[in-house]
Amino acid sequence: MWDKKKRILVVEDNEILLGTMQFVLLREGYDLILAKSGKEALSLVLDESIDLVITDLALPFANGFEIIDRIRKSDTNNQVPVIIISGYHDDNSIVEGFDVGANDYMKKPISPSELISRVRLRIGHA
Repeated sequence: MWDKKKRILVVEDNEILLGTMQFVLLREGYDLILAKSGKEALSLVLDESIDLVITDLALPFANGFEIIDRIRKSDTNNQVPVIIISGYHDDNSIVEGFDVGANDYMKKPISPSELISRVRLRIGHA
């Protein structure tokens, strides 16, 4: 029986980091949906079937906290695991991330091998 690839929504406005995550996750066999703004991400979390969300916090048009809040309130994707990847290293941002429903928090700069490890922890192998 053929299993569908696990689908990840990656929300990041930094082109270099987005490209790195895209390269690493595609190499591992995951199916990706990319969004460069909070506005794009908000529409995608309502319209797409997603297995995991990886989001930055500082985004144009809607921040990562708003994205997570929308996910948790959605009818279809409210149980989807969320990993925050952020340049905010302060305790308040980390705590707020978990308070709105994030499952994990990674501080930038990220290690590709750590990213893959955390993705596998949340949704398994591609």
